[in-house]
Amino acid sequence: MNFKTAFNEISMGPGTELVLFAGPCVIEDHKTTLSIARFLKQMTSELGIPFVFKASYDKANRTSLQSYRGPGMLEGLRILDSIKKELSIPILSDVHTRSEVESAAQVLDIIQIPAFLCRQTDLILEVARTGKPVNIKKGQFLSPWDMFPVTEKITSTGNRQILLTERGSMFGYSNLVVDFRSIKIMQNTGFPVIFDATHSVQLPGGAGKSSGGQREFAPLLAKAAVAAGADGIFIEVHPEPDHAKCDGPNSLPLTILHDLISRLIAIRRLVSEVDSSGE
Repeated sequence: MNFKTAFNEISMGPGTELVLFAGPCVIEDHKTTLSIARFLKQMTSELGIPFVFKASYDKANRTSLQSYRGPGMLEGLRILDSIKKELSIPILSDVHTRSEVESAAQVLDIIQIPAFLCRQTDLILEVARTGKPVNIKKGQFLSPWDMFPVTEKITSTGNRQILLTERGSMFGYSNLVVDFRSIKIMQNTGFPVIFDATHSVQLPGGAGKSSGGQREFAPLLAKAAVAAGADGIFIEVHPEPDHAKCDGPNSLPLTILHDLISRLIAIRRLVSEVDSSGE
């Protein structure tokens, strides 16, 4: 599948390069967000793979009322638009209500629907009607085949620019597990599948008034997902994850990213070679 951004056309699917979707969980301030985006652009340019920058302007699904949510829609979109134009990079962020969609569509190249909202029909249809590519995360409470009717909601509007994201399934309380069969199952919709390596190691509500995480396992799951055929990888990163205002326990430090992504690219290319040879 090819989808257009403000700066280029990105191809995803069999025989294509791995696509990286990365950035901080939430916009903390303009300077930090711009610095992360600049680092990621330079790294992916060196590695020769497509890159989409991700950052949320409002994290509505927080554990506690006291949790940091972000700068809000107006200021957040202003920051994202500034970074997009300065670095010439495509931007992804998430929406939580129908009232946000029109404004978000003026800035975002890809509009994301969070996992908790993946069954909200009116929101899905509102996003789909923008004609923008839609990244919809599989809810922790859904099976992979439950995503088939979700894609049908989007295609009913004529929009076929759809990305699906696996981010783990609930396993008991405050824990997630990943069923790697879901990558292939969701690809049977005919649309590319992204693996969210950092939210898959999140421990929802595991820190009491916030979510915990096991970031040490994110690289392992990312490699397994690419080996299983994931078309893209989604990673939340931060210069100092232990001091991040949101999802620090499951975010990866920038210092390990170049080596990790290099390994993921190598795995992707090896899988493509094996698949093309029929072995």
